[in-house]
Amino acid sequence: MNTATIISHSLEETLNLGEKIGRQVKEATVIALSGDLGSGKTVFVQGLAKGLNVPSDYYVTSPTYTLINEYPGRIKLFHIDLYRISGFNELEEIGIYDIVYGNHITAIEWPDRFDGELPGNHLKIRIEIIDENSRKFSFYASGTQKNPLITLLKESK
Repeated sequence: MNTATIISHSLEETLNLGEKIGRQVKEATVIALSGDLGSGKTVFVQGLAKGLNVPSDYYVTSPTYTLINEYPGRIKLFHIDLYRISGFNELEEIGIYDIVYGNHITAIEWPDRFDGELPGNHLKIRIEIIDENSRKFSFYASGTQKNPLITLLKESK
């Protein structure tokens, strides 16, 4: 099965986990991040950006109010937050379908609000809060990225 589970015990470990994924991703991929507020979704994306060689002068922040942030890197990164989206029309207005099916990396927070089907290459990540510092990351990969990403994650344990 193409799944892996990792426990992060700190913000630094979460950043490092995101960075490992970013270094491994070689082609267009959607990363769907689910978890409660404060679970570490944006921290993970900050690490992802580092692994994608986003220049350090770009500060990766949650796009809660802007909805979409775009960063240059080895592969362009789109960071989308759908927390404030209320329906299909808003998704169309922000151009999410063009982004999700484009040739870049797309990290989506609150993907349950996206009504479309994720592309073949995607990584679903469920983040659960264990305690103040620890998080449980459950990974589910599909497409051509699944074997290298899951192998990498299993070796990270």
